[in-house]
Amino acid sequence: MIELRALSRTFRLGDSEVRALRDVNLRIARGEYVSVMGPSGSGKSTLLNILGLLDRPDGGEYLLNGAPTAALGEEARARLRREHVGFVFQSYHLVSRLTARENIELPLMLAGRAPRERQRMVDGVLERLGIGERAGHLPNQLSGGERQRVAIGRSIVMKPDLLLADEPTGNLDSRAGAEVTALLEELNRDGITLLVVTHDATLGRRAARHLSMLDGAISGDAPAGNPGSAARAQPRCAPLTCCASRCSRCGASAFAA
Repeated sequence: MIELRALSRTFRLGDSEVRALRDVNLRIARGEYVSVMGPSGSGKSTLLNILGLLDRPDGGEYLLNGAPTAALGEEARARLRREHVGFVFQSYHLVSRLTARENIELPLMLAGRAPRERQRMVDGVLERLGIGERAGHLPNQLSGGERQRVAIGRSIVMKPDLLLADEPTGNLDSRAGAEVTALLEELNRDGITLLVVTHDATLGRRAARHLSMLDGAISGDAPAGNPGSAARAQPRCAPLTCCASRCSRCGASAFAA
């Protein structure tokens, strides 16, 4: 689903340059549950912003669902974000003057969905998240856990393929954090590819795959060793022995190990 080839990103601060990402190579299969950990300044959030098409690399390639993204204009990138990518942030980023229902409905309105369809889809999300009775409340009338559930609802109402979570439990107490984690993992079991950036080692270890970052590079990539993880990565076929360049069933390269 995701392929990065020698990806790099550099920011200029005054007269100096900061290399936020350095020649990152990465593949993430559809349905995987991946955590990304590393110290502040290691490049985690920059990586997430590029994966979510909020930022552009200045070197290398980013392929999403096999298609290169470098040449996409802003309108095409916005459409991909709206239809295929969901975001969950530490600070929720809810619109303060909108109710919980209206916050969840917002992406559907931007996508031009009809009112009856919007109501049906939002009702389904509210029921699934268990916050139907809070639908008419403003964000400042909700607890931290409820706000994050609304934020998750807004991120999944368009039924994205990819969910990017940046410190999703960072502002929550342990109970609310556990509930949000369980909800994210349930979404992964339903097939959404889940990528979580976190400083919380306990949360990071729950993923089926654990990436470590340091100084803009991936310093580690290994199974996290959690038997209860919800990874749904598609298995590869056996390496091809014929002359075909790719497997007709799973699309894997003939030269893949």
